[in-house]
Amino acid sequence: MDPLLLKTLHVAGVIGLFTSMGAIIAGACEDCKKKAAMLHGISLLLILGVGLAMIFTQNLVKSGGWWHTKIVLWLFLGAAPALAKRGVVPRPVLLVLCLAAGILAAWLGIRKPF
Repeated sequence: MDPLLLKTLHVAGVIGLFTSMGAIIAGACEDCKKKAAMLHGISLLLILGVGLAMIFTQNLVKSGGWWHTKIVLWLFLGAAPALAKRGVVPRPVLLVLCLAAGILAAWLGIRKPF
């Protein structure tokens, strides 16, 4: 598959993920939260599926542990709405942590440092 198409789909998933997390963390209306939760799940699946496709089609499996770290960050971003809903982490702190996780994931994907 075309690497540019895979990257575009991956970025589209990330945009959907952060859009949905903004709606969930900001505490939008109940109907909006349900739709945001659906977008969150679909975006997570798109990010994971396309990300793994990029890793395996571009022979990056043995390139180091950077992509393992990205999967851990993906798990954190997947759990973020539950953390917001239960109040485990204050919402402003959670927002900053999610943004930091996204920035770190982008840096790891671009630099592949280890």
